[in-house]
Amino acid sequence: MAGTLTVWKFESDSGAETAVETLKDLQRRELITVHDAAVVSWAEGAKKPKTRQLNNLAGVGALGGAFWGLLFGILFFIPLIGAAVGAGIGALSGSLTDVGIDDSFINQLKEKITPGTSALFVLTSDATLDRVHDEFKGKKAELISTNLSHDQEAALREVFAE
Repeated sequence: MAGTLTVWKFESDSGAETAVETLKDLQRRELITVHDAAVVSWAEGAKKPKTRQLNNLAGVGALGGAFWGLLFGILFFIPLIGAAVGAGIGALSGSLTDVGIDDSFINQLKEKITPGTSALFVLTSDATLDRVHDEFKGKKAELISTNLSHDQEAALREVFAE
């Protein structure tokens, strides 16, 4: 079972919260298995986005707060001051690269998730993708995703096991 880390970007700071209900419904109907999820909401004019792990959706294979904290830290909160800090981030982001989250994925997210937008991050498996895409149609969501192999998903869990 390979997992997929999927990121849906919305053109409003509340779009991702609304999409959580769609995700819960898909899980209820067994069209998707959600292992973990988090929401990023970035209000217009705010310096930083708000992030929240969706513990009520997290399943047995949840990545935990350490994973989301690291990912969101790299994306939004860690200012790149000086080489020492940069080197520290390099070591941290190395563990993300090991699990299929590379610089181009990170840069794509940084570019797209900006003030006035929101995003839903979901680690899933067993998704009936065409049905999932149908459910998200009309929600003005842009799909940005990276596919994780079974080994990468296992490595991700190992690195971020709490």
